[in-house]
Amino acid sequence: MTVLGNLGVWVSVAAAGFSAALYLRAATVQAGTLVLPRRLVSAAALTVSFASVLLLILLLRHDFTNGYVYSYSDSRLPLHFLISSFYAGQEGSFLFWALCSIIIALILRASMHRRGDEAAVMGVFMTVQTALLLLVAVKSPFRSVWEMFPQAPPTVPPDGRGLNPLLQNFWMVIHPPVLFLGFAAMAAPFSFAVAGLWRRSYGILPARAFPWVLFATLVLGLGIMLGAYWAYGVLGWGGYWGWDPVENSSLVPWLTGVALLHTMLAQLRTQKYVRTNFALALVSFFLVVYSTFLTRSGILGDASVHSFTDPGASVYWLLLGFLGLIAVTSTGFMVARWNELRPRVADTLLLSREVSLGAGTIVLVLCALVVLFGTSLPIFSKVRVEPSFYDVSTLPLAVVIALLTGYSLYMQWEMQDGRSTLRRSVLALVAAGLATAVIVAIGVNDIPALLLIFTSLFALFVNVEIGAKIARGNPLFLGGKVAHAGLALFLLGVIATGKFGSKAHSTLQLGVPQEVLGHTLTYTGHTPTPDGKFAFTVRVEGRGDPFTLSPVMFEAGEQGVMRTPDIASFLTRDLYLAPLGLEEGKPGAGAETYTIAKGSSVQMGGIRARFVRFDMDSHAREGMTAGGGTAIGSVLELSDGARRETVVPVLIRANGKQEYLPTPSKLMNATIMLVGMNVTMGEGPSSVIVEVQRPSEDPATPEALAVEASIKPWVSLVWGGTLVMMVGFVLAILKRSQEA
Repeated sequence: MTVLGNLGVWVSVAAAGFSAALYLRAATVQAGTLVLPRRLVSAAALTVSFASVLLLILLLRHDFTNGYVYSYSDSRLPLHFLISSFYAGQEGSFLFWALCSIIIALILRASMHRRGDEAAVMGVFMTVQTALLLLVAVKSPFRSVWEMFPQAPPTVPPDGRGLNPLLQNFWMVIHPPVLFLGFAAMAAPFSFAVAGLWRRSYGILPARAFPWVLFATLVLGLGIMLGAYWAYGVLGWGGYWGWDPVENSSLVPWLTGVALLHTMLAQLRTQKYVRTNFALALVSFFLVVYSTFLTRSGILGDASVHSFTDPGASVYWLLLGFLGLIAVTSTGFMVARWNELRPRVADTLLLSREVSLGAGTIVLVLCALVVLFGTSLPIFSKVRVEPSFYDVSTLPLAVVIALLTGYSLYMQWEMQDGRSTLRRSVLALVAAGLATAVIVAIGVNDIPALLLIFTSLFALFVNVEIGAKIARGNPLFLGGKVAHAGLALFLLGVIATGKFGSKAHSTLQLGVPQEVLGHTLTYTGHTPTPDGKFAFTVRVEGRGDPFTLSPVMFEAGEQGVMRTPDIASFLTRDLYLAPLGLEEGKPGAGAETYTIAKGSSVQMGGIRARFVRFDMDSHAREGMTAGGGTAIGSVLELSDGARRETVVPVLIRANGKQEYLPTPSKLMNATIMLVGMNVTMGEGPSSVIVEVQRPSEDPATPEALAVEASIKPWVSLVWGGTLVMMVGFVLAILKRSQEA
């Protein structure tokens, strides 16, 4: 299996490399048939697919003689997590990226078939494919366990190390594949750009690459947001975006890709922004590879919780060489063709749509540069920027983006009419102003946040207004309007959750209700889950019908204790409950313990205590209300000769745990707890064990769960806005594919 896998990888490297060479030769000499390089693309696809299927078979068979299978799986993983372990490690993720890339190559080849630029475009793309496959060959997932771990014993391991517990989540099954597909697709506009500069075919980028840029930004954006949703529901830190360097590294090429979409649209209509479009197409793929370098080279191992570590020197230098090749090629072609890319001479009309799109592109690129600076800083310095740096620096840029998203739609191509533009925008401006005034009246007075709210509402109203008119005609023309409306909803959700959420830390004693953020939380115990974790049950009351949340904590080996939150989602808010730690209950130090048979008495200091009977009636109901489960009370009669007192300590059994409800005794000036019992069935009297705790002694402490509770207002707009945006992208892809 190991030999076959490595053979398949190396054959795919050779097939892709020869295909690239033959395509590039055909583009250079403009002679000869393209049959052989096309067949070599198919051969590379077959061999990459063969290697991928082979690795999947090794995982499904639990073949722990393979080092990759041993490192990222075990025999207890369910099927969907076994499949996701394919791309859980560096080796498998490189292979999966190569698989996605060769699928893109097949589609690109079909779309370019019998077109004059096929040889140049496919030559560049297959060069990229060859570089990816070289990474797979060097960092092969088909090494034996003894090759990967030289110190391992000579026998076959009985089981694997297993998949990282944080990756054992549904969203992590689909987030990485979507992200890698976006990375692979971004190579298509790069190939069009290099081919266009090489062949002096400067119209190829907007004419042919537009659907590919739409597809790449759609898939990459979806992958980013799936990762954000995973972080929100799994990591337990209370958010969906932490400005982590690895998170940011995939965001930066998405921002430049979105900027490219808008300037390509302007070039199609006005023939402007030619240089800008080539530069953005080249830079976007460079940033994709740079993202891979940050994530896979181990260079951010100390700065990011997501970064891979110890990739090996060969992978490090190959990635660096890949980056250098892209940078040198891109820069060389841009410098050589700079004068030829000069746009046509035209009057500058400040209130025209193409100028507003150019301004939006500048803002998006500035946003990308800000994020890129903060992301790359740990490489060059020990200083790391805090999330507040990104919040402060990107918020004003988001305000401008939202304003231009709405206002540009009222402008005309290659002409300006300020009065008409202002007149058409009055309705949306007034509506946004009134809605913002209502928010101010509610009590919001944060000026930067209000600016983003106003501009986002303005963008939403504009796109809904214009979209409603377009919907009467061809729905495919709605793509941009729907995507912009989704962006506006997304920004509203981001500012609502980021600025106006609330958070509280609390320690919930077992069975004791506590007010937290307008809700009554009652910790009722914890139970083991089938996968060896512990779920902590918290009953939530207030604001509607009661419900239960069950956050989880578990030991994850070297990673320590992992915490998974539980979330109650509503239309206008989420209640987010993350466990922080468990304080085990303990009996009082120095307490006195007595065993009393039914009907008998014992001396407790100067007090005589007699166990009368068990009580399963009123005290059982009281116990059920307090902590859930089965409650048993013991009736004790206390006497000092002159005075008498009856106390009923209660023991609750629920979810495999026992809770002791102490009962105060005025006669003894102490608390009495029922800590055990022995119930017989006719063979001698039953008995109870009680504990007497004096005020001067260390008191008993009940079990308690420390939690962080958060209210996330309107977080549904973040996820809903993302979905609306993706729908807009799909509509735009359908329209542009028809045009292309």
